[in-house]
Amino acid sequence: MDSLRQIATERFGDMIKTVVDLTRGIMIIDADLHSDEEAELLATGSKQQDLWGINLYPELSPVDWLEFDSMINLRPSFGNRSRNVDDPSIRERIRDVVDRLVSR
Repeated sequence: MDSLRQIATERFGDMIKTVVDLTRGIMIIDADLHSDEEAELLATGSKQQDLWGINLYPELSPVDWLEFDSMINLRPSFGNRSRNVDDPSIRERIRDVVDRLVSR
């Protein structure tokens, strides 16, 4: 968690942009744009429909530290019509990947 706090401080002050691949169970952090992280995951074998952009706020409580907001989430063809993650089951899967990969 200390390294996440340091990344947040160095990049945006309190937030880290992150993209999660639900099928591969991985995530990529620390870029200026979610789209840069998305491109990196696509180049290494991820599929577009599995990628979701989130923001992590290391200083907030475990309930509030994850924000489901990114332009890459705007995908009407996959049923997501906003920058948020509209499907609660997908939000839960994202939370599971983050909880598995990050110790708080």
